[in-house]
Amino acid sequence: MIKLVMTFKRRRGMDVQAFRDYRRDVHTPILLSIPEAKLMRRLVVSYPAVTTAGAEEPRFDAMVEVWFDTEHDMITVFQSDGFRTKVDPDHANFVDPTSFEQFVTEEITLLE
Repeated sequence: MIKLVMTFKRRRGMDVQAFRDYRRDVHTPILLSIPEAKLMRRLVVSYPAVTTAGAEEPRFDAMVEVWFDTEHDMITVFQSDGFRTKVDPDHANFVDPTSFEQFVTEEITLLE
């Protein structure tokens, strides 16, 4: 199992709730509309849950985890026409592109 982990901040000037709503209500349906989305085995979006008064702002506003059976499946999704022409351009509507970080992992479950 291959997992892609991405973290990013919201677009400048966008409040947290608008960012979350856009991600859920607009961006996710665009992603799931491309035929290659069927190659994703699991998709999870996580947001910082607790903010403490005086605490430093988190480095990211969302963490996305996407599981694939193989690296080939992952590459197929991200190199598809649908991703390149529909999904990726939509990131500009809610993501600060300077904050985007990603890494590919091989997930090993230690406790379930």
